[in-house]
Amino acid sequence: MDTLSRLIDLARPQASLDLRCLLTGGFDIDHTPMEAGIAPFHLVLDGECVVETAGGAQVALQAGDFMLFPRGAAHRVRDIGRTVATAPLTLSHDGMLPLRRNDERNDEDEGGADLDLLCGRFVYAPGSSALLLNALPDPFHVSLGSVQTLGALQTVIALMRTEAEQRQPGALAIVTALSHALFAMALRVHGEQNASTAGVLALLADARLGASVQGMLSAPERAWTIAELGERAAMSRATYARHFNERAGMTVMDFLTQIRMTIACDLLLRTQRSAAEIGEAVGYQSEAAFGKAFQQSVGATPGRYRRQPQENDQKSG
Repeated sequence: MDTLSRLIDLARPQASLDLRCLLTGGFDIDHTPMEAGIAPFHLVLDGECVVETAGGAQVALQAGDFMLFPRGAAHRVRDIGRTVATAPLTLSHDGMLPLRRNDERNDEDEGGADLDLLCGRFVYAPGSSALLLNALPDPFHVSLGSVQTLGALQTVIALMRTEAEQRQPGALAIVTALSHALFAMALRVHGEQNASTAGVLALLADARLGASVQGMLSAPERAWTIAELGERAAMSRATYARHFNERAGMTVMDFLTQIRMTIACDLLLRTQRSAAEIGEAVGYQSEAAFGKAFQQSVGATPGRYRRQPQENDQKSG
């Protein structure tokens, strides 16, 4: 499994689609903050809009743009002209998803809308997602305006739009699955386009450094040294450490610790292995050493982290 695929697998993002918006004229839709572990996203199928973040930044989106809020931040979706919204929002169903609109047309009439927007969310496991989701900018925005991003991404989006419009049997399952594919492709494109910006995606976009990251992910239990990892990247120890720090925004050993804790979180949630066994699997010689490192990194003991999903289910029930 390649490195990005492995990080996505560890994050375990579960895509769900909330609704489709067909809007005309003036509109101003408020999105309140989400709880931890929920990352809302918007995909512009057609038209354009402006997303205003909680910090006051305004980002124009057009057809093919994907925007994700990894930490569930509040935001607003507004029309490009930022005109006063006068028509009330109505909610119905288009046969596939709840449909939000602000005009009098029936659900079968989709032509003429200024914005066709698909809204959904990724639900992910805090802890095992940290290495990937916490490293993303908030908001995370990928645009198809560049020639380099055309092709596969546009094909995915065009298929999502076709399925949303035709609403044939299985359309919701197809669009949901394509949301996963879109997320992976957006991560790849963002890393390629922002290679000069420190972060995990920029690190993976560097072929030589990516080889060393693959080594850490494949064998987290190994007592890696910077010299050994540098050999995998075909660099001297000093050059590798400097280059890694510049790309990742952290030291090699701090990154290795994050990988170990991410894998440990995943094993705690997916398996019944003991904390001692998991600690050994990610490179710790004693349960005490693993527990201390886990507490410092995740903010909870391994046992408490493992119980959290059940505790949250009981609270919600």
